Amino acid sequence: MRLLIDFFPIALFFVAYKWHGIYAATAVLMAATVVQMGLIYAIDRRLQTVQKVTLLLVLVFGALTLTLQDERFIKWKPTVLYGAMALALAAALWGWKKNILQVLLGSQLKLPAPVWSRLAMAWIGYCGFMAALNAYVAAYFSTDAWVDFKLWGYVFPVLFLVGQGLYVARHLKDDTA
Repeated sequence: MRLLIDFFPIALFFVAYKWHGIYAATAVLMAATVVQMGLIYAIDRRLQTVQKVTLLLVLVFGALTLTLQDERFIKWKPTVLYGAMALALAAALWGWKKNILQVLLGSQLKLPAPVWSRLAMAWIGYCGFMAALNAYVAAYFSTDAWVDFKLWGYVFPVLFLVGQGLYVARHLKDDTA
């Protein structure tokens, strides 16, 4: 269910783009993201920081795209989001010696400190990779290709999260013994 909630703004964006172009798709993305965050809030009774930042960036970059009639803004939004996430995780881990993932998830997952450290580094690398990949596609490919990448590129976060789940599962302590 959560995967569907996460995926539907991208799917609606893709469909709107194919039918009506980038500006209609941007407006649809903005509306769908507001609905998405409303659903998440209704289920969880709160939004996580990354969800709030995502909503803010979609609305700001979407508004700039529509107001200035410049598609570059919406195309660069994922780069800004992933880059900010990589920087925040790296600054916290190496600058302030805080593992944001462990702070957020440590009460739910009991993992050894080295595993938390590797998870944080994996997230930093993943976010950096996704920022660079989106920047490359946004800069060097057509808008059609970028929109296709946004839809089919959804496989990257799915594979990354599955990989993270498999990695974490190996290190979880069995409390039933």
